[in-house]
Amino acid sequence: MDLTRLAYILLFYALTPLICLRLWWRGRRQPGYRHHLGERFGHSAPPDGSTPYDGTPWLWLHAVSVGETRAAQPVVRALLDHHPDHHLVITGMTPTGRDTAESLYLAAGFPGRERIAVAYLPYDLPGAVNRFIDAWRPKVGVLMETELWPNLVQSCAARQVPVVLANARLSERSARGYRRFSALVRPAFAALAAVAAQTRADAERLAGCGAGNIAVCGNVKFDVAPPPALLDRGRAWRTAFQAGGPRPVLLAASTREGEEPLVLDAFAALRRQPGLERTLLVLVPRHPQRFDEVAALAQGAGLALTRRSTAPGETVPAVDAATDVWLGDSLGEMPAYYACADLAFIGGSLVPLGGQNLIEAAACGCPVLIGPHTFNFAQATRDAVAAGAARQVADAAELASAAADLLTHPTALAAMQNAATTFSTAHRGATERVMAVIDAAMRS
Repeated sequence: MDLTRLAYILLFYALTPLICLRLWWRGRRQPGYRHHLGERFGHSAPPDGSTPYDGTPWLWLHAVSVGETRAAQPVVRALLDHHPDHHLVITGMTPTGRDTAESLYLAAGFPGRERIAVAYLPYDLPGAVNRFIDAWRPKVGVLMETELWPNLVQSCAARQVPVVLANARLSERSARGYRRFSALVRPAFAALAAVAAQTRADAERLAGCGAGNIAVCGNVKFDVAPPPALLDRGRAWRTAFQAGGPRPVLLAASTREGEEPLVLDAFAALRRQPGLERTLLVLVPRHPQRFDEVAALAQGAGLALTRRSTAPGETVPAVDAATDVWLGDSLGEMPAYYACADLAFIGGSLVPLGGQNLIEAAACGCPVLIGPHTFNFAQATRDAVAAGAARQVADAAELASAAADLLTHPTALAAMQNAATTFSTAHRGATERVMAVIDAAMRS
């Protein structure tokens, strides 16, 4: 072990009490942070009592949070299909990610759910990591996107557990950050058995950080099919919105802190345009812990607000002609929100946070507006704009102008809807390429 990694480990151990306090503090608003604490230190085991020691072979997939957990669906299905005699443990880092994994993969109707377990990934401490590996003894580890932990990856390599970085993306900004700590992260990238990169640019940046055996496979998020039941639910919502007469529906999806005031300003400017006075804003914050905060912002702006949670599980929302803003304070319904909208703005992009995934919107046939800050999804954004499925705006004023232009020109909006569907369909097929990389790593 080199001195850099030793210093990293000692610092991590020194900070562990503060990390535990932070978990407890965050648990005030999200009680899930106070649950399953043992798993965060490697104390996890298959819930049905089956273990690698009695011959049950396990695979392992890690998805850090909600977006990666949802994006992993085609890979999860493919892992179970390709290896019918194996079980699969899915790990995450956040309570919302864990809840999403349980609702998606342990729910009745998901094929192979009896072979799936869900747990937290332990912190990157040698003892915790080794306990996790000993408990599950996975035949392969699959890390979704760019969730790389030095001790975890190098401990797996030492124990001959191949680790594949799948659906990997790395922005230039993130690559610069990694390069500042190259003495620590370069050996971790080098210890990966293989990398399945989304784009050639991602592959080049990953190679520059020390990764080898890289294949360009595309983005598996294009292979996530929106559940038909959720699309039907969204269409039913849309019908309910029109009960008092036709009204346009603008969705602000996955908005982030500091962005909602900009969206509300754009919405106010939009509704000053002739014919758009009755536009409904469907506002869906990215993080559940901010639902109450965002509701207060909308009401503070003098807007009549209704919350999705006032009628949980109901097909028809409690939205009437007096409602200005419908707050999407639910989990797992994003395809329904896209299906109910004429047009969607994708959040995290009016503020310098790198944007959010626009692929799900395209799969639902929803046209997209996106702000200038898209470095986390740069290639997907460029491709969507080039295909006519999205428009990029510079600021909130241009967001209002572009939305008004499209909502008052049905032909242009319909062309974007068709382009979104075509764009989504044309980019499918990455999952099988990723699985070829994973299977090769397991054989080697």
